[in-house]
Amino acid sequence: MARAKRWPRSKGEDRRGHMADMLSIHVRPPEVEDRQFPGHWEGDLIKGALNQSAVGTLVERNTRLLILVKLPHPNPATAAHVLQAFTDKLNAVAKPMRKTLTYDRGKEMSHHQQLSANTGIAVYFCDPHSPWQRGSNENTNGLIRQFLPKGTDLSVYSQEQLDGIADLMNGRPRKTLDWCTPHEVYSGWLAKFDDPTQILQ
Repeated sequence: MARAKRWPRSKGEDRRGHMADMLSIHVRPPEVEDRQFPGHWEGDLIKGALNQSAVGTLVERNTRLLILVKLPHPNPATAAHVLQAFTDKLNAVAKPMRKTLTYDRGKEMSHHQQLSANTGIAVYFCDPHSPWQRGSNENTNGLIRQFLPKGTDLSVYSQEQLDGIADLMNGRPRKTLDWCTPHEVYSGWLAKFDDPTQILQ
């Protein structure tokens, strides 16, 4: 009996499904890449034990400011939960600091068009299997694990506790920021936006 012919899978195929109307990172404005101005974020989820809990991470590319986002338990990574939690956190950010968000192709971002409508932020998606395209976020996620170790239940952390962890990380001087802290650089930009003439100086 002849075996049915099996067609090979294409290399590099993203098997997590296709989301409608995704904007590719390759059409993202050039100003995002060069980090000269703030307001451009990278996002991800870090998972807890057995993938049953998760925390959202948002990192601003210019200032390296970190925001941690509490997600509901159980089923934290549903698109509806991520949409609501990210909307609430991003809308608390000053409007001049809300321009773009770069994310991977996780299905939790399938409501990206609604997130854009809610926040005014354009959402761009990385190529499949390309975490380096969100390098600031990936590096920061590694540092976050000092506070939120792998294999632990992340649902036990309140938003207030997550804010405290983010404050600790945002208060660390960074070599890439000429040994200023993310808080200092971010606050400096907010002061300039209050007095737009300073941006041209």
